Amino acid sequence: MPSNKINVRKSDSALTMEDLAKLAGVSKITVSRALRDSPLVTLETREKVRQIASEQGYRLNISARNLRMRRSYSVAVVVEMTPVRGRPMSDPYPLELLGGITQELTTAGYSVVLTSKQLMDTAPVQGADGLILLGQGSHGEAVRTLQLTGMPLVVWGAPEAGADYIVVGSDNRKGGISAAERFIAQGRKKLVFLGDVDHAEVQERCAGFIDAMGGLAMVHIVRPKAFTFEAGFDSMSALLKKKGASFDGVFAASDLLAMGAIRALAEKNLRVPENVSVIGYDDTPGAASFVPPLTSVHQYLRDGGVLLAKKMLGLIEGEAVTSEMLPTTLMVRQT
Repeated sequence: MPSNKINVRKSDSALTMEDLAKLAGVSKITVSRALRDSPLVTLETREKVRQIASEQGYRLNISARNLRMRRSYSVAVVVEMTPVRGRPMSDPYPLELLGGITQELTTAGYSVVLTSKQLMDTAPVQGADGLILLGQGSHGEAVRTLQLTGMPLVVWGAPEAGADYIVVGSDNRKGGISAAERFIAQGRKKLVFLGDVDHAEVQERCAGFIDAMGGLAMVHIVRPKAFTFEAGFDSMSALLKKKGASFDGVFAASDLLAMGAIRALAEKNLRVPENVSVIGYDDTPGAASFVPPLTSVHQYLRDGGVLLAKKMLGLIEGEAVTSEMLPTTLMVRQT
């Protein structure tokens, strides 16, 4: 008696994703996500689709799909910062941003190419569907370099007047305001802002800080050219050597700068916070464990990474995308 069973197995070149979708009783996009182990598809469905694909001899041809779609389904993440001994790449910035970016992009079926602005001419970067830049650089130099590629671009940083690119960042101005309000509540009158205002994010922190003071205190700006413990220590040591130097509060543009400044103050027998109150920025894990525990402005970096990726996916899909700032929170401790 002849069998009624139909053999639907095809060769790799003939079997399509639509065929698998019909066999599994799901949509084509569900098949695509299941084959990439996307958490957007239930584990049961992923296993079902993969089993059917295996039985039918189907192999996902990413190169062919990308050629049809004229996409690589990859995004290049460019880290602007130059790693140095005092500020390694293993610090929360940029690792927390990268964690959020990777989480969002891989869930959407994209791969992530990590590079620096010095290695923009490599094939994986040139073939990416878009660029995410972590850090604008001094005077926005890094942004201008990447804009020359003509690729979709999203930047972690601070908005600049007349900028024609999408920015995601923390509300740095509000962060500066919260530091000022803390000093006002403490009655501090002679203040130091420690940070390189050539960087847009730092400039916003400083502007918010000074504006919130509204003439209630004198603010002296010290501009170290790095964001390291050593730069904070050296800058504060140099300031303390100046004749007539007198201040009772320091707002630093990063936690490492703040920690270095505290060490320099201690070497001159100035107690924190009794003689000088100090506030940092970033609220890194080391801030809470520092001695004394450091008051710092918290940035939601992981959330920022997720938002960067969402903005990039929107640009790739041709959607209307706008810049967006995340809130900050002053974490009050003992400095």
